[in-house]
Amino acid sequence: MKADAKYLKELLSRWEETYKKGQLTLWLLLALRESPKYMGDVRAFIGRTTDGTVSCEEQSVYRAMRKFYDLEIVDFELRDGQSGPSRKYYYLTEVGERLLQEFIDRNIMIFYNKSVSRLFREGR
Repeated sequence: MKADAKYLKELLSRWEETYKKGQLTLWLLLALRESPKYMGDVRAFIGRTTDGTVSCEEQSVYRAMRKFYDLEIVDFELRDGQSGPSRKYYYLTEVGERLLQEFIDRNIMIFYNKSVSRLFREGR
């Protein structure tokens, strides 16, 4: 059975949607690893770093940060806003940094394995 371009595009879109939802935690924690950030900075980092392929709604980021705060992987400090009220600048705690590094070591570094990276290039 030969799949047409429209069908493949639909399948790819569905897969990417699921894939991106699963990556949100990784991108949020990477944003905070770079430096403390407020919501707008976090969203901008994700958009910029992923070349716009991953985006997140502000409410999703707020929910995640509350959850991460409760789990003690992020904390925040209040800083003066540029033209309004104070802003929460989130940052990784020591536990958050260790958790992120363990995740990277176990789940991301495998992509640098020669036998795995070869599979990415095959078929081209």
